[in-house]
Order: sequence, then structure tokens, then C-alpha cells
Amino acid sequence: MSKIAITGKGGVGKTTLAALLAHIYAEAGNSVIAIDADPAASLAYALGMPEDLAAQVAPVAEMEELIYERTGAKPGTTGGFFKLNPRVDDIPDRFSVLHRGVRLLQLGTISTGGSGCICPESAMLKTLVTHVILYRDEVMILDMEAGVEHLGRATAGAVDAFLIVVEPGRRSLSTAQTIQRLAADIGVARCYAVGNKVRNEADRDYIRSSLPGLPVIGFLSANPRAVEADIRGQAIFDAVPELVDEAREIAAAFDHALAG
Repeated sequence: MSKIAITGKGGVGKTTLAALLAHIYAEAGNSVIAIDADPAASLAYALGMPEDLAAQVAPVAEMEELIYERTGAKPGTTGGFFKLNPRVDDIPDRFSVLHRGVRLLQLGTISTGGSGCICPESAMLKTLVTHVILYRDEVMILDMEAGVEHLGRATAGAVDAFLIVVEPGRRSLSTAQTIQRLAADIGVARCYAVGNKVRNEADRDYIRSSLPGLPVIGFLSANPRAVEADIRGQAIFDAVPELVDEAREIAAAFDHALAG
């Protein structure tokens, strides 16, 4: 089962791609877990979850009693003794919700210690993601922020690939190259780019030519109905069939690249 981490500069459409791929793999009969590791935490809405169901998803990083129980230390503390490999095997099923064949789990944000902090919350989240990658037989879609905070070296080596979402713009493309370097540093063997908000063939050529050494496996077109779906809280999978068709091509290209 594929384990995919989706990243990129803020606002490029990581969550859109994550939601589309989650629905596509689920529709094909796969068990799918979508992990929202973005501080914006909007994957539930992109998946089209009803408000009452989305409200049941609690960020794991904010579960203070659970973190204390499993690590032996209170969240927000640093420098003390706590378990670096707490028990997490029950968390994906206990604290997720299931909608249309996609199980959604929300990590939440670590608010102390900065990037890579050694704290109970960090230990909990990294162990949790590692468990999902290594020990659960399902497709994993990890919707993450631009950094690699939730993936330590051991965890990252087990991810099949990073999908780096880009848009036609210098900052986005520069961020993609930075992420590719960071991914290599922590042991991610494969990175692929996906162009989003693409208007025409010139945009496609610009993205390809700007990312030497980073294979571009597909594109999502700019579409105003995607914005309208977001405003209405409608699943992008239902609202914009053209994007679904493009995302199917991306999924097929990704699976082919992994098989090769």
C-alpha cells in the first residue's frame, strides 16, 4: 500500500491534491488513511466531511492526558525524561473518523520548542506516523506543511515518496527545490512534483523547465469551481470532475513510477 507525503509551499493546493488522491484510492477499493499534519487543518472540508463529523476529529498533539499517559511527561515540557517510543497502535482507530472509505486523523501543531523539538508531543507524533507507515496495511496520504518536522530519518525512509505540489511561480518552485534537498537529507529516496493552478501549456513548460532533477508526474488545472467548492464546504472530488480526471492520471503516473 502506497505511503505518500504531500508537501509544498503554503497555498499551492496540497490539501486539494491530498483529498482527491484519498477519494481516488478509496474508490478503487483500498483502505485509506488521510493524515492532516498541516497547521491549517482543512483536509476534513476538502474531503467533504459534514460539519458534525469533522468536529469529532481532535488533534492528537492537543490530547494532553493521552500524551502524559503514553510518554510519562506533560506536553509543553522539555529536557525531562519521557518515552521516545510511546504506545500508539490504538490511536489511528480511536481518534479518527471514517467518511466515504477514507479514515481521517489529525496530528495538530507542536507549539513549543520550534522545529524538531525534543518534547513529549514530538515523540508522540513521530511514533504515530511511523506506526501508520510501517504497520498498517492501507494507503496513507500525509498532508503536511512545507517542512519535514513530522518525519524523522527512520520514518522518512519508509515513505514511498514525497509529492511536492507547485504552482507557476518562482517562490513555489524555489520551495520545491528546498523540500527536495531536505527530503534527501532525511532519507526520502523519491520526490515527484505535481503542478497545480496551471492555466495553459506555457505554465506546464515553465514548471518542467524550472525543476531539473525533479520529475513532474502531472498537473491540476486552474479551475474557479475548486474555490467555490471550498467556500461551500463541498468535496473537491464531487465538485470538479475535471480535476478528478487529472488526479486519476497523477495517481496512475505515481503508481507506475513506484512500480518502475
